[in-house]
Amino acid sequence: MTTRPFIVPVFIPHAGCPHRCVFCNQTAITGRSGVQADLDDWRIRARQFLRFRRNHGRPAQIAFFGGNFLGLAGEHIHRLLAQAADFVQAGEVQGIRFSTRPDTVNRQTLDVLEHFPVQTVELGVQSMDDDVLRFSRRGHTAADTSAAVDLLKVRSYEVGLQVMVGLPGDNAFCLMETGRRIAALTPAFVRIYPTLVLSGSLLETWYHEGRYRPLAVDEAVEQTMPLYRLFRHQGIPVIRTGLQPTEEITPGGAVVAGPFHPSFGHLVQGACYGDALRNALRCRSIPHQTLEIRVHPKSVARMRGLRNANCGMLRREFGFLDVNVRPDSELAEDAIGLPDGRVVSAYASN
Repeated sequence: MTTRPFIVPVFIPHAGCPHRCVFCNQTAITGRSGVQADLDDWRIRARQFLRFRRNHGRPAQIAFFGGNFLGLAGEHIHRLLAQAADFVQAGEVQGIRFSTRPDTVNRQTLDVLEHFPVQTVELGVQSMDDDVLRFSRRGHTAADTSAAVDLLKVRSYEVGLQVMVGLPGDNAFCLMETGRRIAALTPAFVRIYPTLVLSGSLLETWYHEGRYRPLAVDEAVEQTMPLYRLFRHQGIPVIRTGLQPTEEITPGGAVVAGPFHPSFGHLVQGACYGDALRNALRCRSIPHQTLEIRVHPKSVARMRGLRNANCGMLRREFGFLDVNVRPDSELAEDAIGLPDGRVVSAYASN
């Protein structure tokens, strides 16, 4: 799809999942138990959610999240798709999307979708390292992901891939190899999630036993930044970085430990801008007490960083007395204009 759709989420916590991954507790994340989508009133909630759609020229999709959609029994898949297709036929939405595991994508399961207006399929890849997948008890391999993407593309579905940072057994080197292998699959978009220790998950037990140490927020940002930059540099949109804060997804709620931050995505983008500018200034110093930077108006907050963190970093590391960030609509959104005329990209690979 050329425009990001308005998403009408329908949560099916753990539905269709053959086992529980170490990090997972969808019931804790969604605040609901059971298969919500199997309840007759999910369509009522969907229509209520559609009232929040302000731009009716923007496409909309019914989205089944939180479970393994193609792992459901065939009759359940057919029922949910038929109900969602009613929304499409009525003109209330333009299509359907769902998330599923790579190992449930095969010719037989895709045949079930053939007569329904499914547009987008998201795969919970999490890693392309088989050891990391095994430690996380995912139950699938990197080869399963590659095969699933190929099958979905042959049938012209838009494919999105989800990757996690800070999984058991993972490290920065392996994570970047995962990123490169995901980029080589040329997905339409990706999501990046830091690994959180959720209440009721096996990872919580490992955390309390000292068998797993979650990343701190700054560590998670440091590992996510080059991954984010890789995808953006390859022209792959990153449509979410970090879990959406909710009443349940908060420290003291479902989150026991780990790099939760309500503005995690902003931290990562700010780190990209700060790092790119730092490297540019190390290559060629600016002999002024005040640093004047130009960025696209939409990128001013990213350049300044959360609570002006990048401005403070530049003053400390390079001795500027002041740092001014000016909007310049003639620049690309990822561009940073320097006083000496250079323009660098926040997302260019180092």
